[in-house]
Amino acid sequence: MKKLGVLRYSILILFLIHSLNSLYAQIEPKPIINASLVGTVIDASSKEPIEGVTVQLEAVTHSVKTDGNGRFQFVTGQKLPFTLIVSFVGYEKKKIVINTSPTVIELSPTTEDLDEVVVVGYGTQKRRDLTGSVASLNESLLKQNVSSLDQTLKGGISGVQVTQTSGQPGGGVSIRIRGGASIQGGNEPLYVIDGFPIYNQTESTGVGSGTPVNPMSSINPSDVESIEVLKDAAATAIYGSRGANGVILVTTKKGKAGRVQLSYDGSIGQQQVLKKIDVLTAPDFAILRNEALYDAYPNLGKFQYLTQDKIDQLGSGTNWQKEAFQNAQITNHQLSLSGGAEQVQYFIGANYFDQDGVIKNTDFKRLGFRSNINANPFKRLNVGANFSINRTTSQIAPSGIVNALLIMPPTATIYDADGSYTLRNPFENIFANPIATLKETTNTSNALRILGTSFAQYDIIEGLQAKVLLGVDLNNRIDKFYLPSYIYEGAGNNGKANLGNLDSYSWLNENTLNYTTSFQDHHLNALVGFTQQEAKNETFNAGAENFVTDDLLYNSLQSGSTLVRPNSDAYSWILHSYLARVNYNYANKYYLSASIRRDGSSRFGADNKWGNFPSLAFSWRASNESFFKETFSAVNDLKIRASFGTTGNQEIGQYQSLSTLYNLNYLFGNKIVTGFASQRIPNKNLGWETTYQYDGGFDIALFNSKLQFTLDYYYKKTTDLLLNVEIPWTSGYASSLQNFGSVSNKGFEFGLKTRNLNGKFVWNTDVNFSFNRNQVLTIGTGAQSYISGNYIIKVGEPLGTFYGTQIDGILQKGEESTKGLFTGNAIPKAGDRLYKDIDGDGKFTTANDRGIIGNAQPDFIFGLTNTLSYRGFDLTFLIQGTVGNELLNINRQNLEMFTGQQNASTDALDRWTETNTSQSYPRAKLDPAPIFSDQFVENGSFVRLKSFQFGYTIPKHVLNATRISNLNVYLSGQNLLTWSKYKGFDPEVTSGSNVQIGTDSGIYPASRSLTVGLSLTF
Repeated sequence: MKKLGVLRYSILILFLIHSLNSLYAQIEPKPIINASLVGTVIDASSKEPIEGVTVQLEAVTHSVKTDGNGRFQFVTGQKLPFTLIVSFVGYEKKKIVINTSPTVIELSPTTEDLDEVVVVGYGTQKRRDLTGSVASLNESLLKQNVSSLDQTLKGGISGVQVTQTSGQPGGGVSIRIRGGASIQGGNEPLYVIDGFPIYNQTESTGVGSGTPVNPMSSINPSDVESIEVLKDAAATAIYGSRGANGVILVTTKKGKAGRVQLSYDGSIGQQQVLKKIDVLTAPDFAILRNEALYDAYPNLGKFQYLTQDKIDQLGSGTNWQKEAFQNAQITNHQLSLSGGAEQVQYFIGANYFDQDGVIKNTDFKRLGFRSNINANPFKRLNVGANFSINRTTSQIAPSGIVNALLIMPPTATIYDADGSYTLRNPFENIFANPIATLKETTNTSNALRILGTSFAQYDIIEGLQAKVLLGVDLNNRIDKFYLPSYIYEGAGNNGKANLGNLDSYSWLNENTLNYTTSFQDHHLNALVGFTQQEAKNETFNAGAENFVTDDLLYNSLQSGSTLVRPNSDAYSWILHSYLARVNYNYANKYYLSASIRRDGSSRFGADNKWGNFPSLAFSWRASNESFFKETFSAVNDLKIRASFGTTGNQEIGQYQSLSTLYNLNYLFGNKIVTGFASQRIPNKNLGWETTYQYDGGFDIALFNSKLQFTLDYYYKKTTDLLLNVEIPWTSGYASSLQNFGSVSNKGFEFGLKTRNLNGKFVWNTDVNFSFNRNQVLTIGTGAQSYISGNYIIKVGEPLGTFYGTQIDGILQKGEESTKGLFTGNAIPKAGDRLYKDIDGDGKFTTANDRGIIGNAQPDFIFGLTNTLSYRGFDLTFLIQGTVGNELLNINRQNLEMFTGQQNASTDALDRWTETNTSQSYPRAKLDPAPIFSDQFVENGSFVRLKSFQFGYTIPKHVLNATRISNLNVYLSGQNLLTWSKYKGFDPEVTSGSNVQIGTDSGIYPASRSLTVGLSLTF
């Protein structure tokens, strides 16, 4: 009975549970059905799968990314059909309804760049929202095989002129953004690398010889993700006292959430000098020397150097260029690991770059490591760190080596009969054996650079973010120099050794608040901040001479019996800044941007430590007006821009406003004692050079953005130029650094992007043209001009204006009494060069008959980049050039002396003789007075195939059996073809001086390179 009762109760409980479940089922909705969606995303043109595409269900936050084969999978409670939102950078965003699984989704490459996010000062903006002039470097140009990232800018961006200052491995470039304005201050742009501001300037240790290594070469170009150039004041004023010369923003590669990727890129290639200068062979030189000696000592006969029989036995002689130049190897290896999850992304990379120089015993090596990490440890907190460490080693070409290779006589030998080096030129001009100098001089520079930034960004409330950034730039360089006793330069002191050390650091702290909000048609972004940066440099050098042996080089200074006095120095600077910026737009039609920065710099006088740098910019996006869309259907975007602002230039060195001291030795009581004397007069009013800039322009996109055109007109006026002004001698000083003078730059910039074809065959073109006119407006109270070497700084003329004499043919026999006064010689002789009488006094003198004979400013510069691809094949090439500039060819001036004491160019074969009455080249003359003339100012215009890369990507289906997700093989080249009338090594050359630009004076020549490589990703 008891069991029966239990059974009854059990049945009753089961019945109640069933009843409750039935009732619950009627009240609650039916459970959703788990459904699965599998698909693949491919490129609509190439039909290749796309990795990393975001696939999201509409109205649901959950999303997935495609894998290396373009595949994705959804498990969801929703039923088919699904509405998916598919997006990926570089492709058009797509909203699609899916009815079946599996499915294939095609994405088309975007033709719309306006939604692209670009880096600006202290933040990012969509390109469509920009009010200032900001340009991005074409991504394909970042793949060039160059030693430093600044070289990738050549020909790539309008308004940016990049000129080589040395073709040496790791050599420098000079960059002018919308022209140079400063005469004694810096003209180079400010670099901001992952938020850290850097001015690219080489600091000297006082040791070594030759052109120093470019500091920017310590940054691995393969690590760079993007480069933006800020050109007008609206974009640069946020950098205040350092924005006058433009700002280059460099962003390095970051990791992305998704599958872990291991990538390798390696290449190897050969380089050779672009051209060689044609100089005389040994027989021709011997004849020239005989003529020069006969001209000076006619009583001694016509064969004072060598008889004709000996000349006939000479052969071609020593080809000094051939002995020094070589086919050089260049190698580059890059290995990286990247990936991450939603909360942590990372990029880790290592690089080895090795470039031999086209001049023997010169090279550059870089070994580097980078680690970039971003993380979201909490919902409102974002942190990140960017860190790089690079070690560079360089063997530098000694000063004057190129000039020595050209002028060393071909009848001189590299080695004497006993096998030792011939010490020097055997004739009247004393210069060393360049091959011995090149091979035996130890002239190295080893540098270690650590550059890093870290930040924490916290979302205080919706739209309000606080960010703190800390950064450090640590540099240590050791320069080593040794001249052995068995070459000419070291023989006089029996060996000479020097060591120099530079230790520098700079730290940065930035604290910013950023607020973003939108309501109705109003969109607002506001930024305020405080930044501080401090830098300190310490240098030390020591040396010794008169060594017992050369074997120890610089490694045993104590074994030199004569010690060179050591030297040490230390200097620092501090910059404190307050900044604010507001960006506002109404209905995405009317844009307003205003910024101000207040800088306080230790570099300036007590009464001018602080400066204010405001900017204001407007733009109207006319294409968003309703009437515009109806009227101009072919125009899908038109924006008109205008801006004004001020920026500064603080690059004048340290302590220029103070009365610094220098040490002197005195003989006092038969003892040498050290004292100090004042070095300069103080100037408490010394302030920045200030640049006022106006910019107006428009951006237009046509035919679904297949054609995009940008035009800018700008006017820059730089005032309060820093100049050494003459002051009364009664002050005890000859000059004082003061704020005097002004310079203007104005011009047009044109940029054109065309998307020519966008099917299986893709063809894109980027073109840029820039026209800049530079002019000196004032140079101080009442002054109109002053001369600096072969240049003149003159009101109304551009900087880089050449100042010299003008040639007027060759004096012929019988003209000595009539035209002889125009040779500049006390006793004129047929075959002398004639010069124009500029001042009209009836005779020629170098001092009075000089005038303007050209300038180094180009009429315009341009670049043309084409990118093509078809079924896995890709081709990118860049053509660049300058038109209308002139160059001062000092090498040519040296080679047209025709003295017989040094070699000469083959133009000497057409020199004046009694049987060849040339009107172009003078006679051979043992001791001519060198006169600078327009003969040596040449057309520097050129067109160059700057870079070229052709590659093939192995199809995905071929790689399916391997772990490789991408494999590309390529052939690339640099400086492959050049069209120019310039007689020097390379028309793309400058001295780097603010005033003496366009001077080619024995600069290490550029090279042509061709490399093969492969890039693969696992």
